[in-house]
Amino acid sequence: MSADRLDMGRLLGDPATKVLVTCGAGGVGKTTTAAAMALWAADRGRTVAVLTIDPARRLAQSLGLGELDNEPRRVTVDLAHPDGQLWAMMLDTRRTFDEMVAAHSSPQRAEQIYANPFYQSISSSFSGTQEYMAMEKLGQLAATGSYDLIVVDTPPSRSALDFLDAPQRMSSFLDGRMIRMLGTPGRGVLKVVGAGFSLFTRAVTSVIGGQMLTDAAAFVTLFEDMFGGFRARAETTYRLLRAPGTSFVVVSIPEADALREASYFADRLRAERMPLAGLVLNRTHPAVAGLSRESAERIADDVAGSDPVSAGILQVHAARAAVRAAERRMRARFVRQHSDLAVVEVPALPSDAHDVPALREVGRRLTTG
Repeated sequence: MSADRLDMGRLLGDPATKVLVTCGAGGVGKTTTAAAMALWAADRGRTVAVLTIDPARRLAQSLGLGELDNEPRRVTVDLAHPDGQLWAMMLDTRRTFDEMVAAHSSPQRAEQIYANPFYQSISSSFSGTQEYMAMEKLGQLAATGSYDLIVVDTPPSRSALDFLDAPQRMSSFLDGRMIRMLGTPGRGVLKVVGAGFSLFTRAVTSVIGGQMLTDAAAFVTLFEDMFGGFRARAETTYRLLRAPGTSFVVVSIPEADALREASYFADRLRAERMPLAGLVLNRTHPAVAGLSRESAERIADDVAGSDPVSAGILQVHAARAAVRAAERRMRARFVRQHSDLAVVEVPALPSDAHDVPALREVGRRLTTG
């Protein structure tokens, strides 16, 4: 089994590292890992913001905060370095969209957009909106220049990588020919389409309803001046994701399904030419010294009748050895597919990380594992 060790301490402590994006399947400890990374860097004197897109409130709870909102909040925790600062926030998709509208339109037009039912729908439930706004918020945080490091905790499962497509998909939708037709029923291309467009509108009306079509047309008319800005901002943030100083880390656990997802993430990130730093393999079990699994099981059988306590200890030893052997096999299988991807193992804690001391322990294991 060969793979370079991922040196997270070097990556997190390097002043050149400005953005760190974690991604992985659900239930692999990704949010905890992101928080531990941010805390570790802050403890070493960096000013760090951690942004979670996962609507679960684990990040706030683990940092001792009642809740997080759409603006970074400073975490009041004693840091090891006097110059360190830790900030945390949880994305509010609708509010971020509202802020974009307010920044690029007059107050009167912004109120009209907010009240539009079509806007209310796409600003909270349109496919890709959350991921687009996550990248918008990342761009906003980076543009302030207030943070040495921004750690982004993406949503669980394969939707974690939707943000690679979302800016293009969202801006293409809002800036696309078809939706512009709704806002320009008497000009340009529609003069050519003529009666054909009437058939189109009747067909669309039968599917989504006349009122929604009317709302969409009103929205496009109100939003017209902002279309180009969406694409420009999306392209700016996409360049940030591929820029020097940005790194992606895939988080997994040593289980077959999670590692299959990790393999998908690694392949996708490389296909997009994103700067992939490596794999964090959470909740591993250290190698068991002493007897092999087979020897421990044999001796346990031999002494079971005369010394049940020793037999029980040997059985636990054998079970731990079996778990470690299975983890090594699964890691070896992953490494064969991604032999040039650096890996760091993070041994499991006795319980979930739900407070700052536990996050510090995760950070220690992450940077020394």
